[in-house]
Amino acid sequence: MISLDEAVTARLESHGQRFEVLVDPDAALGIRRGEFDGDLEDVIAAEDVFEDASSGDRPPENALEEVFETTEPLEIIPEVIKRGEIQITAEQRREMQDRKHNQLVNEIARNAVNPQMDDAPHPPERIERALDEAGFTIDPMEPVGNQIDDALDALRPVIPIRFDEVVIAAQIPADYAGSAQAQIRQFGDLEREEWQPDGSWVGVLRFPAGLQNDFYDLVNELTSGEAETRIIKDEDDLETR
Repeated sequence: MISLDEAVTARLESHGQRFEVLVDPDAALGIRRGEFDGDLEDVIAAEDVFEDASSGDRPPENALEEVFETTEPLEIIPEVIKRGEIQITAEQRREMQDRKHNQLVNEIARNAVNPQMDDAPHPPERIERALDEAGFTIDPMEPVGNQIDDALDALRPVIPIRFDEVVIAAQIPADYAGSAQAQIRQFGDLEREEWQPDGSWVGVLRFPAGLQNDFYDLVNELTSGEAETRIIKDEDDLETR
């Protein structure tokens, strides 16, 4: 369950009765869209249905039976969310907006590059400033993924940007290969790998282009800077870093 501070109220008025439930705001939106596949008990603040959640008053059981044909809270709660209204305070809306804004910035930073600077990643701070300059405001009631295209459209007049993936080959010396390759191979999609006669390991990974610097930092940390990496442009073109 979540805390009361994290919950919003979903309210349904029907048959002269009011029914309220306390739920995580993002989960409530997912339930309304049919996109929620988690455990309902993890995203509610109370396994109960209220007439007035602020006072703790409950509706009569016969009203629950009349409207929902059951008195089981876990069956009623999704129905209240789907058929009712989600009540969000101004403070909750600001908190949701701030959280989703940060998620948006991080998602763009993970995937975006600067095509005018040899596809170098854009730091989150640059994306943050550009979104502010573009006047883009995220909708707290919409999933972040649904707003990325609009955010990119707003960013393009401000900074050169595109979403891309990168393919990088890393050769890990034999002294580090045993332990390092296990962590490196999990960084992205491992497209191929090969153990060399000298005991070194070569892996080719594909991942969002915005994570290049994180990848280099990880490889350098695991190998004390002794690894070699190459950006693979195509099968015949290898660029040594």
